[in-house]
Amino acid sequence: MTTETKGLILAGVGGQGVILASMIVADALVRAGHDVKQSEVHGMAQRGGSVFSHIRWGAGVDSPLVGQGTAEVLAAFEWAEAIRSVGYVREGGAVVADLRTIVPPGACQDRRSWRRGYPDVDPELFLGRRVKSRLIDAAATASELGNVRAANSVILGAVAAFLDIERRHWEEAIEAMVPPGTAEVNLAAFRAGSEASDARIPGRAPEPRGYAGPHLIDIRHDWCKGCDICSRVCPEFCLEVDPRGRLEIVDHQACTGCRLCELLCPDFAISVTAPTEQTPKPSEAVTNHG
Repeated sequence: MTTETKGLILAGVGGQGVILASMIVADALVRAGHDVKQSEVHGMAQRGGSVFSHIRWGAGVDSPLVGQGTAEVLAAFEWAEAIRSVGYVREGGAVVADLRTIVPPGACQDRRSWRRGYPDVDPELFLGRRVKSRLIDAAATASELGNVRAANSVILGAVAAFLDIERRHWEEAIEAMVPPGTAEVNLAAFRAGSEASDARIPGRAPEPRGYAGPHLIDIRHDWCKGCDICSRVCPEFCLEVDPRGRLEIVDHQACTGCRLCELLCPDFAISVTAPTEQTPKPSEAVTNHG
């Protein structure tokens, strides 16, 4: 086993499973016989805050912190976080970046048009850094397997291609660390990620001209636990938890598409879709699952 110490960075947004993914990586490295140190910064305790984890491994590791320009791989769970953390990657290292974009409310310049102060997905941003890159659509891959929350395992599958860890160690770590009853889908997601090719770069959506509502508010009631976070943060009072603990939309036409409910939901139970030519009529603009 080499005496060289190596490092990896995982970066994303609260609620994406970054910390669980870092625990899986650390466990796989231990199973492979390495000394491992891990450290993370959680950011906000709810969805929307930046979250990242440092991992270093080798024959003997004194500190978990990865220095700038020294990481073997950056695993970015969100596009802006890839740009924020790419400076940690060494020359010849690799960036695995999910095409997922989670635009914080602070990136919106205007209350009604919601113009996005957010960088386009552009792989050429990495060209001058002499790093390998793989861009994947982890959420789409995980959704095809039946559980979007396995997107972090898709990302780990792509990361595994750049690390010298036997697959059996990865799979044993996944089985040991993921929540009960989810091992099968997470293993399938990991394998799909290891075989994924670069995803198609999405085009930039046209800027809306003022408020064009209503937006489509989609609630997965089978995932929602009625925690009431979304209804308390909604600036237009569109949502309400009824006395039974069931989340309901009380005024969908007032929705401006700020997506605070979607960003802060800890269970991925809400999605808000911007209006398009295919947007349903107001009476149809709410869907409920479960």
